Amino acid sequence: MTAHSTLVTLCGQSAGPDPDRDSYRNPILHADYSDPDVLRVGDDFYLTASSFNAAPGLPILHSRDLVHWQLINHALPRQVPLDTFAQPQHGNGVWAPAIRFHDGYFYIYWGDPDFGIYMVRTQDPAGAWEDPVLVRAAKGWIDPCPLWDDDGKAYLVHAFAGSRAGIKSVVVVHEMSPDGRELLDDGVLVFDGHAAHGTIEGTKFHKRNGYYYILAPAGGVATGWQTVLRSRNVYGPYSEQVVLHQGDTDVNGPHQGAWVELANGDDWFVHFQEKQPYGRIVHLQPAHWEDDWLRIGVDHNQDGIGEPVSSHAVPRTTHRSTPAAQVADDEFDAPRLGLQWQWQANPDATWAFPTALGYLRLNPVVTAGMRNLWDAPHLLLAKLPAESFTATTKVTFYPHFDGEHTGLIMMGRDYAYLAVERVEGQLRLKSVQCLNAENGAPERTLATTPLEQPEVYLRLTVLPGGMTRFAYSIDNKQFTPLGPPFQAREGKWIGAKMGLFASRDRRENDGGYANYDWFRITP
Repeated sequence: MTAHSTLVTLCGQSAGPDPDRDSYRNPILHADYSDPDVLRVGDDFYLTASSFNAAPGLPILHSRDLVHWQLINHALPRQVPLDTFAQPQHGNGVWAPAIRFHDGYFYIYWGDPDFGIYMVRTQDPAGAWEDPVLVRAAKGWIDPCPLWDDDGKAYLVHAFAGSRAGIKSVVVVHEMSPDGRELLDDGVLVFDGHAAHGTIEGTKFHKRNGYYYILAPAGGVATGWQTVLRSRNVYGPYSEQVVLHQGDTDVNGPHQGAWVELANGDDWFVHFQEKQPYGRIVHLQPAHWEDDWLRIGVDHNQDGIGEPVSSHAVPRTTHRSTPAAQVADDEFDAPRLGLQWQWQANPDATWAFPTALGYLRLNPVVTAGMRNLWDAPHLLLAKLPAESFTATTKVTFYPHFDGEHTGLIMMGRDYAYLAVERVEGQLRLKSVQCLNAENGAPERTLATTPLEQPEVYLRLTVLPGGMTRFAYSIDNKQFTPLGPPFQAREGKWIGAKMGLFASRDRRENDGGYANYDWFRITP
């Protein structure tokens, strides 16, 4: 089931592990792993995150030291319902999953704001996951997390999306069947955040020293804080404390993540920071318990609330990992795509074929009736892996009809691409931008140049802040810019993504094709 694992740290960048391996620097993942949740089982750590409308969804990352992470699988090969997600559903789909281990199984629960609370499970996180179970059909129920109690009972906590449910900023607990497949009641309201913790959500359920804990961010994605709720009774009442906020740091909205206890008893907290256009990047904070309250970060300004650290001594785990030398490369020489790739909707098999011949075959997909590529399901995309980098790909294009084109794209609410196109029987390169794409704005071709051969190298270079420049080459040595710079912009609840596509205006018998030889990232 699984493709080859994909390394997601980039050596030499300002984020992640230090070369001396005695300390690390935040963020540990300068990539859009939104709403991360982390689980320790033995000496292994597993991370999953929101994947929204992308397919495959529910990424599974593995680590032995909480600092270096490797993408090893996706738990959701296709988004459900299948028909709904056959078309792009920007911002919908998988919201804020929770990963837990119980009775020999790994479980992931997530809320789809339009369909309800789902669960998948497996005995091997790197292997096949069971088909999704709809635990409860509902509108606007989000951010669920299970808890199996000491007496054999099971519970599930969740929050609400006001856009669908019409209510928000409250937390509800349900009794759940011990097998985790259904809720046994309609829920008990255990906390109301309207007074001091508006938009409380992202709930994570724990039990420690006889207390029930609900870790819940509040205050919104970009400006919020991390709250801990505590009670002796699963149904409350719950006391509250703010345990992490921005304080005097430049890390905005530090919240929504996972408390992790090491085998030696040390405590850590993994959370995100919104950094558009890169999305929600991942930080690691030291933590400890004080008077049975979880404390996160360091209270530099002595206001009683922790602040994020920029660097810290590495966790004292049993194993130490080695930094990776590259990220997100794909030589397209395997019988399946690298795990870094996700489609903008559930894919059709005819869009792309891995081959044993050392290239990826993309077939142009008909875009008639689409306003622009915001509506296109066939974009093959990957997360931005660092604050600055260069992505280069080699393509050989064999069009059969005018209007067929293929290229390298930076996708978000605005997008831009560099593509090879057949026009009046001839090949040309074109630089295209589409501003305000999500509202149906048309594309604009900003520059063109003739292309004398079907083989060409396409490149995009991302500078700090997301400014992107496109260029092309005939020999992979001398690159020529084409078109103006483009400011990368986030998607809906996600960061910008980069990737490949092939399109055509109309359906013809035996359309052309593009062979992509490789896709490589350099710092």
